[in-house]
Amino acid sequence: MRTRSRRIARWPLAPLACGLLLLSGCADFDGTPTAQDWKPAPELTPQAGPQPELPGADGSTPGSRGPSTPPTSVPPPQGCKDFDEAVIGTCMDTVAAVTALPGGQNPAALAGERKSGRVFQVSAGAEKQQYAELAVDATGGGGLTGLTLSPSFAEDQLVFAYVTTPSDNRVVRFAKGQEPKPVLTGIPRGASGNQGSLTTDGNGALLVATGNAGNPAAAADPNSLAGKVLRIDTSGQPAQGNPNPSSAVLASGLTAPGGLCKSPDGSRLWVTDRAADKDLLYRVTAGQPLTSPAWTWPDKPGVAGCVDGTSLIMVATSTAGNVQNLPVAADGSISGKPSATLDGENGRTYGRLAGMEQISAELAVAGTVNKDGGQPVSSDDRVVLIVIQPSAAIPGKD
Repeated sequence: MRTRSRRIARWPLAPLACGLLLLSGCADFDGTPTAQDWKPAPELTPQAGPQPELPGADGSTPGSRGPSTPPTSVPPPQGCKDFDEAVIGTCMDTVAAVTALPGGQNPAALAGERKSGRVFQVSAGAEKQQYAELAVDATGGGGLTGLTLSPSFAEDQLVFAYVTTPSDNRVVRFAKGQEPKPVLTGIPRGASGNQGSLTTDGNGALLVATGNAGNPAAAADPNSLAGKVLRIDTSGQPAQGNPNPSSAVLASGLTAPGGLCKSPDGSRLWVTDRAADKDLLYRVTAGQPLTSPAWTWPDKPGVAGCVDGTSLIMVATSTAGNVQNLPVAADGSISGKPSATLDGENGRTYGRLAGMEQISAELAVAGTVNKDGGQPVSSDDRVVLIVIQPSAAIPGKD
């Protein structure tokens, strides 16, 4: 499938307020459509997703009638200097986790290196600064794989992380420059299936996706924390309103989750997963097992972080190195096949992508993992900005 190009309206970086979108939500994500009930209508055309064309990226200047040169005119990076204005952080290693920072004149984020456990603060037009360093064991696909800000970050300045240690996977919390403190420990670890993901639910709770530690039976075991979507409070206890008040488990059945994301109104929660034979996107229903995916990818592109842009779901991929964009109908069902963007077809690619998070209604941030089996350029690994476009406003693919 080929993308018909469309210019996205430019926005200036300087006036853009970068706020973490604290979205309202609840633990009851009912009304999930099942994959077997949905069949695409023959007349549907898949919707194209976002393609970040930031100021200067197309060779034009503000106020011009059109690009003077194509997007490929952006010069290649020179060392750690990247001339692409979508890039806000460079020269890191396997940025598997990102989380947006609130406030400020320029978009900013925290970026976590999977293998080293280092966390950097990055922003447009500024040098990266080390924010913290967490002790991690990166074997078995683990390490530092999830980051999210505290639900009350403005008051407590705390950040939560999903990390692998030599003995377990766990959720920890830390402040800038401080040693991390354990929040939820004892999540099983194994030879594989150690990666996890974090987000918040908008009601003061943390959502945690855990891998099955290489043991599919653990994912189905209600007494195991492996292979689950968990909902906990900031002290690591089961959050109020869970299906089972004494359990942190919201849903079960994961293998190797790549990302969690929720809709802007908080009514939908999604988790990406990598099974042995396919990649999957699930819509989470509280108290129900993850058995009916909303979409599957038999070609296994390596689904990772995701963003719910209301009318489309964006899924970053760490093997295919693109963004998979799935159109979403008004009832929350997937309404067409995914289309790939940031795949180089229109002169733009960043290679392998991992963690992704929404900054605002128009903007997301993602990290690259090109140093983990990809083809890194001199400025990798990077943190990049991606424009979110409503799917209805973008022409489809033929």
